Amino acid sequence: MNAAPTAATADRTGATPRALPVIAVTMGDGAGIGPEVVVPALLHPDTLRDCRPVVVGDAERLRQAARLVGVDCTIVPVESPAQAEFTPGRVNVIDLALLPADLPWGKLSPKAGDAAYHYVRVAAELAMRGDVQGICTAPLNKEALHAAGHLYPGHTELLAHLTGVEEVSMMLSTPKVKVIHVTTHIGLIDAVNRIEPGLVERTVRRGHEAMVRAGVPQPRIGVCGINPHAGENGLFGYGEEEEKIVPALEVLRADGIDARGPLPADTAFFLASRGDYDLIVAMYHDQGHGPVKVLGIEAGVNLTVGLPVIRTSVDHGTAFDIAGTGRADARSMVEALRQAAEMSTAPAAH
Repeated sequence: MNAAPTAATADRTGATPRALPVIAVTMGDGAGIGPEVVVPALLHPDTLRDCRPVVVGDAERLRQAARLVGVDCTIVPVESPAQAEFTPGRVNVIDLALLPADLPWGKLSPKAGDAAYHYVRVAAELAMRGDVQGICTAPLNKEALHAAGHLYPGHTELLAHLTGVEEVSMMLSTPKVKVIHVTTHIGLIDAVNRIEPGLVERTVRRGHEAMVRAGVPQPRIGVCGINPHAGENGLFGYGEEEEKIVPALEVLRADGIDARGPLPADTAFFLASRGDYDLIVAMYHDQGHGPVKVLGIEAGVNLTVGLPVIRTSVDHGTAFDIAGTGRADARSMVEALRQAAEMSTAPAAH
C-alpha cells in the first residue's frame, strides 16, 4: 500500500477535498544547482501535502546531490508517474540516465545541456498524455542548451514548441499579487506597438482560465493602462487605451469575464495587494515586474500559462559558481512546487 498522503486534501479554504496533482519536476542542467535544490524541495514536509512530485532527470546525479546537501533519502527510479509511491524520504525519478557519472559541477557542458532538453521533452510528453497536471522546472543553462544544438531562448519557448502551442503568457505570482503580462522581453516602444485588442483579450482569457483552474471561479481582473493615469481621458499619450485596450475589455465583459480597466498602474498593484483584485494584467515587462519584486520577490515564482498544464519555475539560474558545494538555497524550488500544485487542475478520476 502507498503510505503517502492521500490523493486528496482539503483545499485552501478548508472546504471540498481536492485530489493532489501530479507534478513533473525537471532536474535542469545537471552541472548547475538544479539537483541540489530539487532533492531538498521534494523532501520538504509541505511538498507531499500539496502534490505528488516525480522528477524527470538522472537518478545518480540526484544521489550525488543528496550527499552534497547532507540529506538522507532514497532515490527510486520509476518508469512512469503511475509507478511512483509517495512516502516521506523517497524521491521518485524517471531516470533518463544521460549524464556521465563524473560530470563536473559548475562547468558548461553540452552533455548536460542536451540532458536538460530531454528532461523537459519527457515532462511535456507526460503533460500531453495527461499523466501529470503541472510542470515545475529547475534552471537550465541557455548556453549549454545551445551548445547541444537545441536553439531555444529558454524553457517557455521550448515548452510551447513541444506542446504545439503558438502563444503563451508569463505570470508572476507572489503571496500578495499575481500578474500576467501582455508583452515581456521586448523594448518599450516595440511593446506599445505590439499591444492590440486581440493580444490583450487573449492574455486576459489565459489569465482568467489559470485563475479558474486554481480554484478562483470568478476572478476579479484589473487591467492596467499603458500611459500614466491610464491616459486620463486623453490627457497623456495618444489614445492608446481607447484604441488598444478598451475594445478587448468590452468583448471580455460581454462574455462574463470580470475584467476592469484600463487602470492607472500606479494604483492597480496597491489595490491588488489589499485584495481588491485576484489578478493584474500588465502591458509590458517593467510595469509588472517592478511591483512584484517590491511586493514579494522572496517568494516569487514565474509561471507559464497557455500550455496544456501550468508550468512554474524557480526565480534563479544554474549558479555555476556554487554548484557542487551544497550551499544552494532550495526555498524558491519549494515555493515553485507549491504554486505548481496550487495552480494545477485536479487529476481526472480513474
